[in-house]
Amino acid sequence: MAKKKRFHLRTEIKPLAEGHGAGFATDKITVEGRKVGFMYRQEPDNDIDSGWRFLAGDESDEYMDDVDNVAVYDVNTIANYDPDIIPLLGAPVGSAFERDPHSGAFEEVDYEPDD
Repeated sequence: MAKKKRFHLRTEIKPLAEGHGAGFATDKITVEGRKVGFMYRQEPDNDIDSGWRFLAGDESDEYMDDVDNVAVYDVNTIANYDPDIIPLLGAPVGSAFERDPHSGAFEEVDYEPDD
């Protein structure tokens, strides 16, 4: 049985990045309230999927293998958790960005997602 999640965001979702579809995000963002530390865009799984995947950046393989730690959200919802992602949402499939720990800015990085 899936665990009941207590989401970090306690305000109304604002229309910050509507129309981008859905994406996957980890509980480190939506439950723990951490900023997106790593984001990449892969080929979408279906018509609703944007292909975006949002992670805090320190998730282990074991953490990611637990389906209770990852869920599908409207990209606008994740933008409400971390508006810093908004300027990057138009990037094409194959793009990946990592937050610089010193400046806090996103930098484009090379990334090959696992199949």
